[in-house]
Amino acid sequence: MKKSILRSLIAIVAAGLLAGCVSEKCEKQHQEAKQAKLMAQAKVSRADAGKTALAKAPNGAIREGELEKEHGKLVWSFDITTPDTKDITEVNVDAITGDVVSVEKESAESEAKAAAGEKDKK
Repeated sequence: MKKSILRSLIAIVAAGLLAGCVSEKCEKQHQEAKQAKLMAQAKVSRADAGKTALAKAPNGAIREGELEKEHGKLVWSFDITTPDTKDITEVNVDAITGDVVSVEKESAESEAKAAAGEKDKK
Protein backbone atom coordinates (compact mmCIF):
# COMPACT_ATOMS: atom_id res chain seq x y z
CA MET A 1 0.00 0.00 0.00
CA LYS A 2 2.76 2.48 0.94
CA LYS A 3 4.66 1.72 -2.30
CA SER A 4 1.62 2.48 -4.47
CA ILE A 5 1.05 5.79 -2.65
CA LEU A 6 4.71 6.69 -3.07
CA ARG A 7 4.58 5.84 -6.79
CA SER A 8 1.44 7.94 -7.18
CA LEU A 9 3.08 10.90 -5.46
CA ILE A 10 6.18 10.59 -7.65
CA ALA A 11 3.98 10.45 -10.76
CA ILE A 12 2.05 13.55 -9.65
CA VAL A 13 5.22 15.51 -8.91
CA ALA A 14 6.80 14.46 -12.23
CA ALA A 15 3.65 15.45 -14.13
CA GLY A 16 3.65 18.81 -12.36
CA LEU A 17 7.26 19.45 -13.30
CA LEU A 18 6.63 18.57 -16.93
CA ALA A 19 3.47 20.67 -17.08
CA GLY A 20 5.33 23.62 -15.57
CA CYS A 21 7.77 23.52 -18.46
CA VAL A 22 5.15 24.75 -20.91
CA SER A 23 4.92 28.02 -19.02
CA GLU A 24 6.12 31.33 -20.45
CA LYS A 25 9.12 31.26 -18.09
CA CYS A 26 10.21 27.86 -19.40
CA GLU A 27 9.68 28.99 -22.99
CA LYS A 28 11.80 32.08 -22.34
CA GLN A 29 14.57 29.92 -20.86
CA HIS A 30 14.40 27.63 -23.90
CA GLN A 31 14.70 30.62 -26.27
CA GLU A 32 17.62 32.03 -24.29
CA ALA A 33 19.43 28.68 -24.43
CA LYS A 34 18.78 28.49 -28.17
CA GLN A 35 20.16 32.02 -28.66
CA ALA A 36 23.25 31.20 -26.59
CA LYS A 37 23.93 28.16 -28.77
CA LEU A 38 23.58 30.25 -31.93
CA MET A 39 25.76 33.04 -30.48
CA ALA A 40 28.54 30.53 -29.91
CA GLN A 41 28.52 29.80 -33.65
CA ALA A 42 28.43 33.43 -34.87
CA LYS A 43 31.67 35.02 -36.03
CA VAL A 44 30.15 38.47 -36.69
CA SER A 45 28.91 40.51 -33.72
CA ARG A 46 25.41 41.93 -33.55
CA ALA A 47 26.88 45.45 -33.58
CA ASP A 48 28.91 44.86 -36.75
CA ALA A 49 26.01 43.12 -38.49
CA GLY A 50 23.73 45.99 -37.47
CA LYS A 51 26.06 48.55 -39.10
CA THR A 52 26.05 46.48 -42.29
CA ALA A 53 22.25 46.23 -42.23
CA LEU A 54 21.79 49.97 -41.65
CA ALA A 55 23.89 50.70 -44.75
CA LYS A 56 21.08 49.03 -46.75
CA ALA A 57 18.40 51.27 -45.21
CA PRO A 58 19.68 54.87 -45.21
CA ASN A 59 18.41 56.98 -42.30
CA GLY A 60 16.98 53.84 -40.73
CA ALA A 61 16.88 52.68 -37.13
CA ILE A 62 16.93 49.09 -35.99
CA ARG A 63 13.63 48.24 -34.36
CA GLU A 64 14.43 44.60 -33.69
CA GLY A 65 17.27 42.20 -34.33
CA GLU A 66 17.85 38.54 -33.68
CA LEU A 67 20.19 35.72 -34.52
CA GLU A 68 18.48 32.83 -36.27
CA LYS A 69 18.89 29.95 -38.69
CA GLU A 70 17.21 30.76 -41.97
CA HIS A 71 17.39 28.45 -44.97
CA GLY A 72 20.25 26.59 -43.32
CA LYS A 73 22.31 29.76 -42.75
CA LEU A 74 23.08 31.48 -39.50
CA VAL A 75 21.96 35.09 -39.98
CA TRP A 76 21.43 38.28 -38.06
CA SER A 77 17.92 39.41 -39.01
CA PHE A 78 17.09 43.08 -38.51
CA ASP A 79 13.80 44.94 -38.85
CA ILE A 80 14.63 48.53 -39.74
CA THR A 81 12.25 51.48 -39.67
CA THR A 82 12.82 54.60 -41.75
CA PRO A 83 11.38 58.09 -41.31
CA ASP A 84 8.36 59.10 -43.37
CA THR A 85 7.18 55.50 -43.94
CA LYS A 86 5.48 52.78 -41.96
CA ASP A 87 7.20 50.09 -44.04
CA ILE A 88 9.83 47.85 -42.51
CA THR A 89 13.07 46.89 -44.24
CA GLU A 90 14.19 43.43 -43.21
CA VAL A 91 17.91 42.90 -43.73
CA ASN A 92 19.58 39.55 -43.15
CA VAL A 93 23.34 39.51 -42.61
CA ASP A 94 25.33 36.27 -42.67
CA ALA A 95 26.60 35.76 -39.11
CA ILE A 96 29.70 33.92 -40.36
CA THR A 97 30.89 36.09 -43.27
CA GLY A 98 29.21 39.45 -42.58
CA ASP A 99 27.75 39.55 -46.11
CA VAL A 100 24.21 40.80 -46.74
CA VAL A 101 22.06 37.78 -47.55
CA SER A 102 18.77 39.54 -48.33
CA VAL A 103 16.93 42.85 -48.18
CA GLU A 104 13.13 42.90 -48.23
CA LYS A 105 10.60 45.70 -47.84
CA GLU A 106 7.53 44.76 -45.84
CA SER A 107 4.43 46.84 -45.29
CA ALA A 108 3.38 47.52 -41.72
CA GLU A 109 0.27 45.39 -42.33
CA SER A 110 2.20 42.33 -43.54
CA GLU A 111 4.64 42.71 -40.65
CA ALA A 112 1.74 42.77 -38.17
CA LYS A 113 0.23 39.64 -39.77
CA ALA A 114 3.57 37.83 -39.60
CA ALA A 115 3.98 38.77 -35.93
CA ALA A 116 0.46 37.55 -35.18
CA GLY A 117 1.22 34.27 -36.97
CA GLU A 118 4.36 33.78 -34.88
CA LYS A 119 2.40 34.47 -31.70
CA ASP A 120 -0.23 31.88 -32.69
CA LYS A 121 2.50 29.24 -33.21
CA LYS A 122 3.59 29.67 -29.58
